[in-house]
Amino acid sequence: MAASNDDRDIHGSTRGDLRQQIREFLSTRRAKLSPEQAGLPVYGGDRRRVPGLRREEVALLAGISSEYYTRLERGNATGVSDSVIDAIAHALQLDDAERTHLLDLLRTAGTTRPPRRRPARQRVRPTVQRVLDSMVGTPAFLLNGRLDLLAANQLGFALFSPIYADPARPPNNAQFLFLDPHATEFFCDWDKVANDTVALLRAEAGRDPYDRGLSDLIGELSTRSEEFRVRWAAHHVRIHTSGIKRFHHPVVGDLELAFESFPLAADPSQSLLTYTAEPGSPSQHALRLLASWAATTDDIEQPASTDDPEQTESAQTPD
Repeated sequence: MAASNDDRDIHGSTRGDLRQQIREFLSTRRAKLSPEQAGLPVYGGDRRRVPGLRREEVALLAGISSEYYTRLERGNATGVSDSVIDAIAHALQLDDAERTHLLDLLRTAGTTRPPRRRPARQRVRPTVQRVLDSMVGTPAFLLNGRLDLLAANQLGFALFSPIYADPARPPNNAQFLFLDPHATEFFCDWDKVANDTVALLRAEAGRDPYDRGLSDLIGELSTRSEEFRVRWAAHHVRIHTSGIKRFHHPVVGDLELAFESFPLAADPSQSLLTYTAEPGSPSQHALRLLASWAATTDDIEQPASTDDPEQTESAQTPD
């Protein structure tokens, strides 16, 4: 079946955006790396018009011609081999997340045909909801790649009650973080959370540049938030599956919780997110108080019954 004009327009604009992303990502990585850090000699009369490495220096370190590297940095990714990508990643001292992001961008830009567009709705499987509900004492969530909160258990709703205060469904972590004035109070380390969130979205945009919902989210945040716009322009990417987050909850006060993110192999782009407290800590006591509050209050949303199939799907931004 022939592609529609709309599909061709999306593919064409995405391809142009991919070329720009490749150019900006590689140029920002070059700018971060000095000749000394790369092990290159520096001469006293060497005056640099740009920070970091020059294109020809990256090419030298990668063992490729400067003409080839220049074409690649301009987004001409047709036929680029894994060995060349590895050489460039080594030359620019990219970490695992940055190398994966570069690989995603180059492979997508090098394809001649767009992948099938994702469906507008993303199903929360009943078994996944039952897993969430079984985690008594542990706030747990189901997220997708654009950081929509697709599902949660009762304690998860209670912990993120400031986010669920917005009637829009599904709520989105990034929208709350950058557009809701309560976010800076809820996240004690707001700057770090903001940096990590943008790095996650940047990595997801490399994995799936044809996700219309993700593109719309990034466009909205770029238009409405200077904080987001500045961070997005830095092209940082990150693999962020575990760590510590500090919250100031309006009901139980301060919590310091360890988080773990578990990708779901059967549901691409979905992951389980859990928070736990150190045993015997004030945060564990606060979680117990939060669980008691969640069990007795009508002020928070309750998990949907997985017996109703209409309640096990969460709408994404329509195509």
